[in-house]
Amino acid sequence: MTINPTYLAQRTRSSVNWNDTKFRVLKSYREWLRASPEIQTMYSLNMPVSAIRTKIRQEFEKHRYVSQMSVIDVLLYQSHAEFQLSHVMKYFRPEEDPGARLPRNFVSGFLEGRN
Repeated sequence: MTINPTYLAQRTRSSVNWNDTKFRVLKSYREWLRASPEIQTMYSLNMPVSAIRTKIRQEFEKHRYVSQMSVIDVLLYQSHAEFQLSHVMKYFRPEEDPGARLPRNFVSGFLEGRN
């Protein structure tokens, strides 16, 4: 399957007022939730759709109390760009492979043959 990250991308714009900002954030959140099954198949994630949706909610909750409209616009711009493979895998790598661990320090990682 060919990965086409622009398939889910959208054109960005600035918010006009707080009602518009709230509408855009909710719309983005719903689109991410609806795209969860596609994200799972498109990027071959080894986790259920419910776990993907939980992670999406956690990411939106992280920025719940942002109160500046310009900052929210930037977060929405980033949200539109996050459908790329490297961004998606950044969020789901720890949940997808729980057995993988980082070495304690550089020397032990080097001796184990890791970069």
